[in-house]
Amino acid sequence: MSTTSAREALHDALREALTNDSRVLLIGEDVGRYGGSYAVSKSLLTEFGPQRIRDAPLSELGFTGAGVGAALGGLRPIIEIMTVNFSLLALDQLVNTAATLRHMSGGQFSVPLVVRMATGAGRQLAAQHSHSFDGWFAHVPGLKVLTPGTVTDARYMLGIALADPDPVILLEHAQFYSETGTIGAPPTPDEAWRAATRRVGRDLTLIAWGGMLSRALAAAQRLAAEGIEAEVLDLRSLRPLDNERLIESVRRTRRAVVVDESWRTGSFAAEISARIMEGALYELDAPVLRVCSAEVPMPYAAHLEVAATPQIENIVAAARSVVHGGSA
Repeated sequence: MSTTSAREALHDALREALTNDSRVLLIGEDVGRYGGSYAVSKSLLTEFGPQRIRDAPLSELGFTGAGVGAALGGLRPIIEIMTVNFSLLALDQLVNTAATLRHMSGGQFSVPLVVRMATGAGRQLAAQHSHSFDGWFAHVPGLKVLTPGTVTDARYMLGIALADPDPVILLEHAQFYSETGTIGAPPTPDEAWRAATRRVGRDLTLIAWGGMLSRALAAAQRLAAEGIEAEVLDLRSLRPLDNERLIESVRRTRRAVVVDESWRTGSFAAEISARIMEGALYELDAPVLRVCSAEVPMPYAAHLEVAATPQIENIVAAARSVVHGGSA
């Protein structure tokens, strides 16, 4: 099988959705003529026209609200927010409207909305365009959160999200777009929401998702050369969270390191750590460790950005610590 990039896989998923369902439309800044900030929607305007590939003005609050209205009206809108920091301007539409209408209407209304956004650091976009708000969205009942970390998930998660009757946030790490791989078989609708073991191990579980998955896998390979066999668990879905597979893996390996590009305080890694303490405390041979970003606004300088975010060597150091003892 030939390899493809995550960018190409996401493009093909968009094209397939638009081809197969006339209710699907894409709304966002620069999604049409420019082809998307990360070229995911390149050429789709020519193929599907401006009624379905809609370039929006610089108003996330406005075009996200338009997407909510379109979903209520029977369409299947995909909203593209250029980078996750801009989603802050649309939080009222997402948290107060999209996430609540099913509950507030007693089940009379649903909002089948998909919101795609680029997230994460690594591109020297400094303090205002390098955020990871994974835990913020996973905190909200009524929203679902998917985090593709393989090209297979990039290819098929959009279709899973579009089939859901409730709003789904699709967090795509900006460095993930250029990652390559082969596309495997599509997951079943149920399996797409479950964690996946990407590498089997016996000595500890490395827990990651989205853009951190490739770094966790690289760390596991490096650890294997030292005789440490790390299992790599890809959460894939942050809400709903697959607590069953999380706890099963940690109970078996008896140690865990959580890799999360968010700031450490209040991170989703803290939630994972709490779940492990609640479900597997007496099986642990070492405290759960977190590898997170430094608690500073993201620096612009490339070497400082690297220093501020989780790197392979940080994950390896944390893994050694939980296996051999000491501090990471």
